[in-house]
Amino acid sequence: MDMTARQTAHKILIKTENTKGYSNISLDHALEGSVLSAADKALVSALVYGVIERRITLDYIIGGLSSRELKSIDKETLAALRLGIYQLRFMDRIPPHAAINETVSLCSRKSSGFVNAILRAYTRLSSDVDMPNRENDTVRYLSVAYSVCEPLAEKLLGIFGLERAEKLLAASFDAPKTTLRVNSLKTTRDEILAKIDGSEPTEISPVGVKVSGAVRELYGFDDGLFFVQDEASQICVGALGAQPGELLIDACACPGSKSFGAAIDMKNEGKVRSFDLHKSKLSLISANAKRLGIDIIDVAEGDARRFLPELEGAADRVLCDVPCSGFGVIAKKPEIRYKDPAESAPLPDIQLAILKNCSRYVKPGGVLVYSTCTIFPEENEENIKRFLESDPSFSLDGFTFGTLEQKKETLSLYPDTHHTDGFFVARMVKKK
Repeated sequence: MDMTARQTAHKILIKTENTKGYSNISLDHALEGSVLSAADKALVSALVYGVIERRITLDYIIGGLSSRELKSIDKETLAALRLGIYQLRFMDRIPPHAAINETVSLCSRKSSGFVNAILRAYTRLSSDVDMPNRENDTVRYLSVAYSVCEPLAEKLLGIFGLERAEKLLAASFDAPKTTLRVNSLKTTRDEILAKIDGSEPTEISPVGVKVSGAVRELYGFDDGLFFVQDEASQICVGALGAQPGELLIDACACPGSKSFGAAIDMKNEGKVRSFDLHKSKLSLISANAKRLGIDIIDVAEGDARRFLPELEGAADRVLCDVPCSGFGVIAKKPEIRYKDPAESAPLPDIQLAILKNCSRYVKPGGVLVYSTCTIFPEENEENIKRFLESDPSFSLDGFTFGTLEQKKETLSLYPDTHHTDGFFVARMVKKK
């Protein structure tokens, strides 16, 4: 018997909870061979991502309604309760009776009465559920209201203050449209905008398009007319300013979008050397480069902290898009909401080691770009300060890209103000 949308979502949530895996992987596997309609697949995605990103809020509500402690509720029942409360609180288009009945039908006879009672109790309370006190219990308030672990709430509060932290966390719930980088080797942005219904141009990037729906089903995918790349990453490539005939090194390249963007800017003339620590991922770069009609990218396994003597002083431009904590992409990867920032403490030194090593590949007068998809100063501004203090041959440089005119300072992008991923870019030049 084929599963319904809610049954599928329930199964995925249980699997994700049991394996502690990433929801996008479980979701892709579940939907790949599914007979569900497009609308039902969209519902499954909305339910899975919604429940995961609101988990702390949902558990807080359930805990307030249940006489049982959460840890005593079995995973199947708890997943059903989260699904039910999520639909009742955050999905206005689903009638309460449908949300309750469909959720109860997911449960065994043993737990169905308990789940029914909790969901009906919530409908009587609805918006009267009290959150922790915003002023007197601020960290707990941020954690529960915006569903992030308390260590992350505390860190954001310390860096940005309460009002800005709330704005950043509120923006993390905005369902981001998929952003494409147009392949100008084959087409124009105007053509893509004309051919894809509902598409719209990016605000800053002159080569970006925002779309909805399954990317692989869009006009031009098979012909390599575009690839997926957030606008922040497009800005990062714009900061590189790659030109035809140059040698460019992408030190931490996978999944490859920045290598593709640079190669397109180079009009497929010159050479892009794309390295990554994970050999198994390099085939993705090669396959997509072929789809896009790019043949100047060479891929190779490589630890960006290890020096390659043959590249010393050889590159016109070097990109260090370093491994980072990822706290700028919470909207796209909801599991990051529950990651303790303390786990990322070793990263700044690793990032600095990559930057110092790869800076040796830049020729005099060449460009070095450092980037992350996080919003924490120790991985961003503080790392650049450490690097520039250690190597006076480099200095910050400005750049122009689309509607952005960046001065000779670092650039921080935020989802609440720029409507992009949280991202950091520093463009530097080496003295001649």
